[in-house]
Amino acid sequence: MKTTTPAERDMQMAKATGRDTRTAILKRSIRSNVPLRKAFVQAPRDAASRHGPLAEFVTGRDLRGLKAYLLIVAACSSGKDGWKTRHDSAVWARMMDIDQTATEQAARTGAWRTLRRLQDRNLITCARTGTEITVTLLREDGSGAPYERPVGQSEQDLFLQIPAAFWTKGYDELVDLPALALLLVVAREKPWSKFPAEKAPQWYGWSADTHERGLKKLMDLGLVERKPHFTKAPLAPSGFIMAYLYQRTTIMRPRKPRKMAAAKAAVTAGTTDRTKNAAKTTTTKTAVPTARRGR
Repeated sequence: MKTTTPAERDMQMAKATGRDTRTAILKRSIRSNVPLRKAFVQAPRDAASRHGPLAEFVTGRDLRGLKAYLLIVAACSSGKDGWKTRHDSAVWARMMDIDQTATEQAARTGAWRTLRRLQDRNLITCARTGTEITVTLLREDGSGAPYERPVGQSEQDLFLQIPAAFWTKGYDELVDLPALALLLVVAREKPWSKFPAEKAPQWYGWSADTHERGLKKLMDLGLVERKPHFTKAPLAPSGFIMAYLYQRTTIMRPRKPRKMAAAKAAVTAGTTDRTKNAAKTTTTKTAVPTARRGR
């Protein structure tokens, strides 16, 4: 049996994990929420097919590639380094957790192959210089167009947001491929929407079974909640039709930027102070005549 020395144990304890690496990337990009164009999940209504690039990840069973892509969007979309990010291939491998099941060289190779798949889908470009890999983000619709930060001024530019807690709290380590795909689908729509499984092949490009399994897994993880919705149906045997509505739970909803939250708190505090001052003035005005009457 192979034994480890105290020095080797200390090294293992000090070594950064995949989650440590992902958290560091999010901190460096200063993101509380990660914007992602809705066209990645589902193409606009006027498109020939409603399937977005997400469908290819699901049908190709490429969970590693999807997780890597979402993290690249998180790392690059702040524009801090011109929509690109650069790391050693060992960091890319650790970011994708490949190092847990492969030797160092095999992990480096696996990371490069994953990035090349994303490049083949026109979502990024990647280049190697020695052991360094530079990734440049492209537009999320798979058109190969240069990336620009979405501002939501047209249907093609509408975007959803993924909270950083998805990575920092380790939920990305718990979701399987159907669950991650459905998390993006639910995030794309307004709260309490319907997601009929029978429409999944037409709307998103995967099977009804995959759709249902994804929603169930999200509910089991506490990332999505549902409630029944009843619609009057005079010709139905029961006289109504029931369907479930879904929305993200609090942990998966976008976080308000600190400045906005601070401004809101300041406004609330100011309103409270004005209310207190008004109450004081009213009390004083009513108290004076009472005192005079007492004399």
